[in-house]
Amino acid sequence: MLFVRQQKNIIYSIEKQLTLNVYSPKRKSSVSNDVLVFIHGGNWTTGNKSMYRFFGKGMAKKGVVTVIIDYRKYPFVNYPSMAMDVAQSLKWVKDNITSFSGDTNKIYVSGHSAGAHLAALIATDTSYFDSIKINNPIKGCVLIDAFGLDIYSYLKREEKYNYDVYRSIFTKDEEQWKNGSPFFHLHEGMPKFILFIGGKTYPGIIKESNAFIIELKKYQSDAQLITVPRKRHAGMIFSYINPKKIAYNQILEFMKK
Repeated sequence: MLFVRQQKNIIYSIEKQLTLNVYSPKRKSSVSNDVLVFIHGGNWTTGNKSMYRFFGKGMAKKGVVTVIIDYRKYPFVNYPSMAMDVAQSLKWVKDNITSFSGDTNKIYVSGHSAGAHLAALIATDTSYFDSIKINNPIKGCVLIDAFGLDIYSYLKREEKYNYDVYRSIFTKDEEQWKNGSPFFHLHEGMPKFILFIGGKTYPGIIKESNAFIIELKKYQSDAQLITVPRKRHAGMIFSYINPKKIAYNQILEFMKK
């Protein structure tokens, strides 16, 4: 297992004062490493990059340069601004990751919960990268218990309940619900996907993920949805505290295909 170099609080947006942490293998090598950008969850309202250093260190120990980002959250912004922050962090990675022995041709994104939603959204909706005038740099997308893959159907289905926060994040405009749903942006030539969900996660996540994989397979017949037995929603990401977990190997195998 490799030693890890940590470089924290690197500014990727001076204007918004947004930062990221980079975890890289501490070894001399003539070969560039795969890169994984991780977007934390927290219902689009909470969380920060420092909570997930275990994931950054765990992946770096496996030989992957791992970038964990912060982004703006509700109530300061709604989902398009969050997605734009993520896109700008990917631009920084594309421009700078060679300084950390990362391969700019092997950039992957991952996220948990709401972070997985943002990862999937920028991977499928080309408008975010178009707006900053770069080609989509993402090679593959690793979703860990994603929530919001089809926020349109979720809000339509659950409209009898009080979800004022979600209606602020995604607005009250149903067209914005579709725009914010990766499900409606699937297309030929997009990055490859793999999805992980917990066997005991929220019913809404199970429903969305199963619908997403069916639609995804129209474009990627080899796309995988892996159910992890007995795992609940939070447990899906915190299981990565143990670097010996099989989940690490599943991500590495996906990246090597």
